[in-house]
Amino acid sequence: MAAASGPAACAPWRPAFQSHICKMPSPEFVFSTVARNEQGRCVPRARYCGFRGFFGELQLHQEAEKELKQQEKEHDKDAPTNPPVFESDMPTITTDVRMEKVENVASSGGAVEAVFWIKEVMTQWRIKGKAFVIGGSPEEKEEREAREEVKKGMRMRDAGGTAVGGEWSWEREITMYFANHTPVMRGSFKYPPPGRPKSEVQSDQTLHMGEDVYDLHDPVARKHFRVVVIRPEEVERLDLSQYGNPKRWKWVFVDADEVGDKGTVVKEDGQRGRWQEIEIWP
Repeated sequence: MAAASGPAACAPWRPAFQSHICKMPSPEFVFSTVARNEQGRCVPRARYCGFRGFFGELQLHQEAEKELKQQEKEHDKDAPTNPPVFESDMPTITTDVRMEKVENVASSGGAVEAVFWIKEVMTQWRIKGKAFVIGGSPEEKEEREAREEVKKGMRMRDAGGTAVGGEWSWEREITMYFANHTPVMRGSFKYPPPGRPKSEVQSDQTLHMGEDVYDLHDPVARKHFRVVVIRPEEVERLDLSQYGNPKRWKWVFVDADEVGDKGTVVKEDGQRGRWQEIEIWP
C-alpha cells in the first residue's frame, strides 16, 4: 500500500473521546443515515451499532488472534495480521452488505451521523461526516474508490508503510475485523437476505440460520461482510456532568485559508486544513 495522505496528527477531540469510550461496558452508538421513501423524499434512518475502534488500530481479541495465526498458517501465509503502521480518527462498524444502511450510504454520498451517549461520564458525542464501505473485491470500481477515500483519513506511525510482519494489506485488515467476531456472529452473514419476508421461498441453499462460522475465509459469509469507516467532518461534545453548568464544544474541519497555516492537516480534497474548536451554548 502507498503512503497514506491523511492528517499528520490526531484530532484534538480524539483523546477525550477515546477516554470516554473506554468507560463504556459495551461501546454502542446510534448510526444515522439518509434514505428515500417510495415517493422519493429524504427520510432519516437510525439504528444502534457496535463501535469497532478506529480504522487501522483494531484491537484483536485473544481468540481472534489465535484463529488468524492458525488459519493463515494453513494457507501458507507468513503474516496473519497487519503490522501497526497506520492510525486514524475514523470510527468503524461492521455490517452485512445487504443491509439497508449500506444502500443509504451509497445513495446519499456517504452522509452519516454517529451519536454516543456515555452515561458513565454524562456526555454525548455527535460525529458527522462521510462513511465509506469496504470489504468487496478490489477489482470493483466502488471498492477501489472507497479505499482511496479511507486512505485520506489515515496517517502513518512510521515513515515507510512497512514494519516487522510485512507490508500492510487491505484484505488482511478486513479479515482481522471478521476474525474479531464470534463464530455465531460470523454465521449471521450467512442468514437469508435481511428485511425480506420469511414467507418468501429461499432458493439459495447456502443461506440459513444457526451455523457457527470458524473459517475466516468462508466464501458465503465473506461475500456479505463489510467494514464501514466514518471520516469525521464535524464533532460535538455535550458535557452534562454538572447539571447547573453544562458545557458544549464543536470541532469543524476547515480550510487553511480560513484559519491560517498553524496546525494544518490534509483535507479530503488535498488542500491543507485543520480542526477548529469552538465552545458553544449547550
